[in-house]
Amino acid sequence: MAETKYGKYIITGAKSDLKPPSYRRDAAEIAAGDHTRLLYLDDEVIKGAFYVECVWYWKGSEQSIVGAHTHPFDEVITFLGTNREDPQDLCGEVELWLEDEKHILTKSCLVFVPKGMKHCPLIIRRVDRPIFHFTTGPGGKYE
Repeated sequence: MAETKYGKYIITGAKSDLKPPSYRRDAAEIAAGDHTRLLYLDDEVIKGAFYVECVWYWKGSEQSIVGAHTHPFDEVITFLGTNREDPQDLCGEVELWLEDEKHILTKSCLVFVPKGMKHCPLIIRRVDRPIFHFTTGPGGKYE
């Protein structure tokens, strides 16, 4: 979308050269088809931008995605189900750890993670219907 003066601010794809940190699955595993990174934004995509990532989890995505870690910035982790009759239904089950507490998520939700809080592992336990997931934080890069 960079053909116009402000078209560069419209992101329509994932970052092609994304190199996840060691606590995340690498791009080759993600490309295996169990989920799709739809959109990605950080300071390297647009100078000054904060981190945002959007992912679809498909049936068959059941696995550990992210290991335990912290960030020097706050983060919001979101999971949204796709059941039109019950939008609160996550359409699956996600395990997310906050510090030493295990949480089983079965409803569409936003999770606020204060900077410095250890979070994850993130484990996709079950996907009955597609689950939309996004994370964002004011850090210029996910690290």
